[in-house]
Amino acid sequence: MLNRRHLHRLALALALAAAPALAAWPAHAADEAPDAMIARLSDEALQALRTDKAFKDGDIGKIVALVDRIVMPHVNFRRMTAAAVGPGWRKATPAQQERLQQEFKTLLVRTYAGALAQVKNESISVKPLRAKAGDTDVLVRTEVSGRGEPIQLDYRLEQTPGEGTGWKIYNLNVMGVWLVETYRNQFAQEINAKGVDGLITTLVARNTEGAKP
Repeated sequence: MLNRRHLHRLALALALAAAPALAAWPAHAADEAPDAMIARLSDEALQALRTDKAFKDGDIGKIVALVDRIVMPHVNFRRMTAAAVGPGWRKATPAQQERLQQEFKTLLVRTYAGALAQVKNESISVKPLRAKAGDTDVLVRTEVSGRGEPIQLDYRLEQTPGEGTGWKIYNLNVMGVWLVETYRNQFAQEINAKGVDGLITTLVARNTEGAKP
């Protein structure tokens, strides 16, 4: 899996990708530019992380609730999980796909839960968006400054049609490492050795270990 240095940066990435802790998503979000959305969410999330003691204390129950209520509606998590699992996703049954998605989500939540308390004085700057009018798949590049060297943090987003439209995150680049591609290599090894059920078992074991105090 990812080393500790990248885990911490992934933790910060997911924390900064979170929407306002207790606020509803604004009605105009479907028309909001992707770079403006990332800037707004990052600013509001940083403010929440600085002021909410539960996040600082790493309360996993509250963090899971935050992800379910606020983050998940604005992340294409099915696409992210399918891409991370790779060719094995198509071989998985619907029940296995659902379980993979649940366990992958838990893995990411627990990854950043322990890092939330360390988010204190960071600030984020969004770089100029390189996209053409009408693009529905874009890269938003940002830089996180605070302690130590700046952290490169990029988001891949897609614009989704229909009800609940808007820009949704489906991949993250932390310090030059793309989340989905990193896990795809690791998950492929598990599937080749143990099959889809073997990958699920490995994720369950990792999440169970991570849940221990």
